[in-house]
Amino acid sequence: MAKKPVHPDIAHVLESWPHEPGQIQARIIEGRDSEPKVQIRLDLGILQMNMTGRPDALRPFGFESLLEYYQARLDAGHDREGPPGDEGPEQSFLSPSDADERAEAGGTPTADGPDTEDESEDANDDATAAGDSEGDSDAKDADATPAGQAPSARSFPLRELSPADCQALRDEAVQYYHRYVALLALEDFQGVIRDTTRNLRVLDLCRNYAATPGDRAALEQFRPYIMMIRARAAAGQALADNEPKAALFAIDEGLDSLRKHYAEAGQGQMFDQSAEVQMLRGLRESLVPKLPMSQKAELRQRLQKALETENYELAAILRDELKNMKDD
Repeated sequence: MAKKPVHPDIAHVLESWPHEPGQIQARIIEGRDSEPKVQIRLDLGILQMNMTGRPDALRPFGFESLLEYYQARLDAGHDREGPPGDEGPEQSFLSPSDADERAEAGGTPTADGPDTEDESEDANDDATAAGDSEGDSDAKDADATPAGQAPSARSFPLRELSPADCQALRDEAVQYYHRYVALLALEDFQGVIRDTTRNLRVLDLCRNYAATPGDRAALEQFRPYIMMIRARAAAGQALADNEPKAALFAIDEGLDSLRKHYAEAGQGQMFDQSAEVQMLRGLRESLVPKLPMSQKAELRQRLQKALETENYELAAILRDELKNMKDD
């Protein structure tokens, strides 16, 4: 009788970190490779991700992520002369959608990727529930393309992104979304800025190069949210550095970017109604009292207090100081 395979039970790990509904529970741990990992507690397990690079530690085609891979191929395709579609047989280089079929036929393997966002999340949950990401150190070396077989992106130029390409990019972006949400809860603001900026690049790539209108528009609904999170992180970093003015500037910059986004989308009327705009405005209002008072404002406040306490001598001195000051 064949023995049943032994899989590590992570019940003790889950019990030591109980799930709290409605809360974003995140923590940083040291992996078996001595590198930091970020974990998120879910109702049915733990999601574990690398702190840098692609969250699942894979390097598709030898690139840090599919974003860099497709960007390199698109750059190569648009550097070449000739009309779109005139790239020759190399243009039909494998995309994630036909990886399995072509791999069986002896083609070059490509990055593995779930077909839908939901499957991507389920796959992550199943992987963590199976063993608290025990295989993480092994996954780091398990690139999507075997060693020595990663193709040169410039050898396979691309003019546009197919629906399968766009789906793969969207699935990958979900990984970064999970990570920047966790890092925001952990107040790792630099990490949030890095990952939100990266996902905004994915939106730009699909909007500019997707072959179908649906794929060009699919991610645009998330742009205001990502922009808002990025502005929050920039403000949070400024406050951590004791720079409230810089925090206010970061919020104003985020609001300006959102205003521009809605205007370019022909939805200027949506700006004031946007939940993201309301969030940033609320954050701005909470920041204003923390701003350092200008010298003139401080003198005016002292003058008012001197008049209220009938300290007219001090009031006269303060009036003279205000008259000698230039306007702010």
